[in-house]
Amino acid sequence: QLQLVESGGGLVQPGGSLRLSCAASGFTLDSYAIGWFRQAPGKEREEVSCISSSGGSTNYADSVKGRFTISRDNAKNTVYLQMNSLKPEDTAVYYCARKGGSVCKYGRYGTWGQGTQVTVSS
Repeated sequence: QLQLVESGGGLVQPGGSLRLSCAASGFTLDSYAIGWFRQAPGKEREEVSCISSSGGSTNYADSVKGRFTISRDNAKNTVYLQMNSLKPEDTAVYYCARKGGSVCKYGRYGTWGQGTQVTVSS
């Protein structure tokens, strides 16, 4: 069964950090680009970041540039999202998803995880 499982969410104070993980089972991640998305209550889903299969290419939404870093460890079959300088507006459910191919620029997202809640609040 193809599956992505997110973890690492939680409650953090403004200015704090969290690292999210996206672990794959049933397939190997190393052939696919992986994206992170988030959705806050009452808002549309937003693509936060994407990383190519090799890790050599990444992109970020303007809202998180300079604060979030996406990375991957193909040996561990896991993609990470390091989130620093968190703000209350980063509060959302965060999801990872697999592209159909190896690059972020093309293709559609298919397999999705179940999400992990991130709450930034004092």
